[in-house]
Amino acid sequence: MSRRTTLLLSALFLGLGAVPATAQKPDAANCKDHALISRIPDYWIESCTLKQFDAYDFASGKGKAHVEGAFTNLRYQPPAGLNPKPSTLQVLRNVENAIKKVGGKVMATDASKETLTLTKDGKELWVEVWADYTGKYILTIVEKAAMEQQLVANADAFADGLKTTGHIAVEGILFETGKADLKPESNAAIAEVAKLLKNDAALKLYVVGHTDNVGALDGNMKLSQDRAAAVVQALVKTHGIAATRLKAFGNGPYAPVASNDAEEGRAKNRRVELVKQ
Repeated sequence: MSRRTTLLLSALFLGLGAVPATAQKPDAANCKDHALISRIPDYWIESCTLKQFDAYDFASGKGKAHVEGAFTNLRYQPPAGLNPKPSTLQVLRNVENAIKKVGGKVMATDASKETLTLTKDGKELWVEVWADYTGKYILTIVEKAAMEQQLVANADAFADGLKTTGHIAVEGILFETGKADLKPESNAAIAEVAKLLKNDAALKLYVVGHTDNVGALDGNMKLSQDRAAAVVQALVKTHGIAATRLKAFGNGPYAPVASNDAEEGRAKNRRVELVKQ
């Protein structure tokens, strides 16, 4: 989120009027405002839930929108001496107007709750604000993203997959965006492929690169070939696997395992597979 966006949204509650001077209660431990949006002056955070990756079903014009990504839930309480308190509608409209100013839109609304979306700096955020007559309100925010794969299958799992179907996708092989440069976090997965080959000296593999369908076909075909070749080179140069046992092949976007209409599907289609020769 850009500094300009954050500053625009930090002005969220300026129209609510001055809050009488009062001792603000401390926020609950480990709780703080989301970078997207500020709080009503002198309010405090009663509780919060922060997760690197979770899912939430937001109300939308088409029923429910299941959104996965970085999850934040903040429960705000007014100071004891605040009178009059902001009305439910006042809180909802302030959130709505602030997010609309930076390109957001309303997806659903009712008497006590609104759902809004905002895409900024390449990030899609979903926001739910709930408020009631007591002045308290709750913000639920999900920054949409595919889960970062942290676990990789081991050599035995690869062997079972090859035996059962003749091919297996390798989770955890990651590349720089639009390039064939392996990320350092790929090392664990590639080490397991090397172990697979060392456990079975007769095994020969095609290393097949796949892409999503974003961009030109020729570019995707070359990218998938280069990525497959990068994995082969890592196995040969780093792990001492004989080059004669491996052959790189680029399949581009021709064998998707999910729809390319959404990022979740595109992420699954960008993969490396092992195919038994």
